[in-house]
Parts: sequence; C-alpha cells; structure tokens
Amino acid sequence: MRTKEGFSKIMKTIGLIGGMSWESTAEYYRIVNQAVSRKLGRFHSAKILLYSVDFEEIESLMRAGNWEEIGRRMGEVARILEGAGADLLLLCTNTVHNVAGRIEQATTVPFIHIADAAGEEIKRKGLSRVGLLGTRYTMELDFYKTRLTEKYGLDTLIPPERQRVILNDIIFNELCQGVINQKSKVEFMRIIDGLVAEGAEGIILGCTEIPLLVKQEDSPVPLFDTTLIHALRAVDSALMDIHR
Repeated sequence: MRTKEGFSKIMKTIGLIGGMSWESTAEYYRIVNQAVSRKLGRFHSAKILLYSVDFEEIESLMRAGNWEEIGRRMGEVARILEGAGADLLLLCTNTVHNVAGRIEQATTVPFIHIADAAGEEIKRKGLSRVGLLGTRYTMELDFYKTRLTEKYGLDTLIPPERQRVILNDIIFNELCQGVINQKSKVEFMRIIDGLVAEGAEGIILGCTEIPLLVKQEDSPVPLFDTTLIHALRAVDSALMDIHR
C-alpha cells in the first residue's frame, strides 16, 4: 500500500542506544532525521526509539574494567528497544562496541556495527592504511583494530602512548562534557599530522564526539567521521524497502 506522497508505507524503526555521551547522541538524532528528510521530502522524519543511559554509570564501569557489567546492561537496553518495536539497532558510541557481541546475542533484529560502517566506507574510498583516533579503550583494545584488519584488510595505525593519553583526556574531560577547546583542536591536528607522516592515507575519527571538534577542512587527508557514517548507514537500512 502506498501513501499519497508516493511511498510504500513501511519505514523501519531505528533503535538508538545513546547517552555515551548525550552530545554525540544528539548528533545521531539530527543526522538521521535530516537524511530521511532529504531522501523522502515533505514532512518526513525518521522513526526512532532512543534509550539514553546515564553515562556516569557506564564511564565508572569502564574505568573499573568491568566490561562484563557494561555488556549485560547494553544487552538489556537492546532487548527493551527491540521489544518496543525497533527494527534495527545502533550503539551510538565507538568505545562500547567492545561489548557489541552481547547486544547481538541479546536480540534478533539487525545490529549495525560502527566499525563495519567505517571499514566499508574506507574500502570504498580505496584506502588500505589509516590512523585511528579515539579513547584509549578504542585505540588500545583489540575489538576495533582487529575487526578492521580481519574483515576489511586495513592496516590501522594508532598514536604513541603519550598522545593516546592526551586524546583520551580531551575526549572525556572536554568533548563528552560539551567543551570545545581550540587548543585541543591543535593537539588533534598535530597527532593527525604525525600519523600521516607514518603513512596513514586517512584518519578514522573513532569516537563519536571527535567530529564536534575536528572537521574535514582541517585535515590534509580524508577523515572518516564515524558518527556521520554510522547514522547514514542506519538511514539506508531503514529506507531499504521504501519505494516510490
């Protein structure tokens, strides 16, 4: 059955697991709705279910290394969203994808992994060696780099330890709290320049808050904004069965 606007009636409902941090989750909401509006026109907006967690609780568990409890909570939230009618799920953070498997185990609807969305976009651009910026968890644990290597054949570079500490501090102490500091932007660009000097053909902004500070026009190489890439992938999935 078609609507009078000429579209079939079913748009999938996107389930967002957000709040980590709410600043970047707000970007997901904006990007998804703007993309649906561009694609469908008129008054169309996205069908979204959002569960926003208290990031203080999750961040405390990260510092304690209690990923088991984080995984349990993410699985529970995912089940709630699926039960409420979500047709597909997104976790609106890079770092917590360390427990993505728990979400996939807890639900039956498609889960769009942020590293898959980024990896496919990088390969589409024809790149093979990229730098990865993010929290220390994302840069240092294996869940992200290994997935990019095994699924997409990407050689992933990370900054030296001292620079990883700097990035982590900026993310948690500034960006996650809504603070945009131009001196921190200079630090990011210096780190990006170092990775480019090592052969990085592009840079993954592997924390959903980083695009609040660093933009493509700031960089000599392609930047892969994981917030944007992930959100647009969700829109493509939600509208896959929509036909004129």
